[in-house]
Amino acid sequence: MKLHLIKVLTNGFLIKGKVAWIKADTKAILAIHNRVITHNNRMNVIHSDHNTWQLKIRDVRRNDSGQYMCQINTDPMKMQVGHLNVVIPPDITAEDTSGDVMVPEGSSVRLTCRAKGYPEPRVVWRREDARPIVFRSPGQAKNSVETFDGSELVLDKVARDDMGAYLCIASNDIPPAVSKRMVVQVHFFPLIRIPNQLVGAPPGTNVTLECEVEASPKSINFWTKKLDDQGLSLSNQWMSLKITTGRAAPRTDSLFAKVAGAPH
Repeated sequence: MKLHLIKVLTNGFLIKGKVAWIKADTKAILAIHNRVITHNNRMNVIHSDHNTWQLKIRDVRRNDSGQYMCQINTDPMKMQVGHLNVVIPPDITAEDTSGDVMVPEGSSVRLTCRAKGYPEPRVVWRREDARPIVFRSPGQAKNSVETFDGSELVLDKVARDDMGAYLCIASNDIPPAVSKRMVVQVHFFPLIRIPNQLVGAPPGTNVTLECEVEASPKSINFWTKKLDDQGLSLSNQWMSLKITTGRAAPRTDSLFAKVAGAPH
């Protein structure tokens, strides 16, 4: 990257004397006329004619920021000062940033997102599905926000509704902004709901029994029949069992949905 800091112009010719470039804040002499004094090989002095001089810096870095002085050693001395401010787009520091987490329901989660850049980046959290972030701090009322500012996001007493992807977004008005996605997996004991606990059907017709299971991690679900050892293994979270009734005399059977699974 090339940077033109200052151009020195005269009225058609250069007055007697030499042009010097100085880092004003450190008083370091960078170049005198055509000769570069500094050991920084990224700096170079060029002039396109006898009255235009330029200091160029390649691959500018943060420590190049500061005031630069162009000085002509005439009598009286002539000088001009320019200021360089090197800005750096945000970058998330991977080694200091959280990844995906798995926690039991009711525990606490701490997500960390560290970013660097200049000016110092602002870190904002939000949920990927646009649902609010819920805070359940001890001794305080539950609070919901759309976004949260800060490098650390702490969720107390997490519930299954808190499960999902969270985004930390770092920005400092220097494009592009960057983000990191973190998935919070909340483990909880299985919850079973039977929409219809008693189902009747005439002989020879079909009947469907349904069982709804909510669990994390995914549970192992199966049906058993009370009158014998017949069982059917099902793996879907939303389950149904279809039965064709026989043509014998009507009777009543009981079937049970069983779920195996528990938080780790």
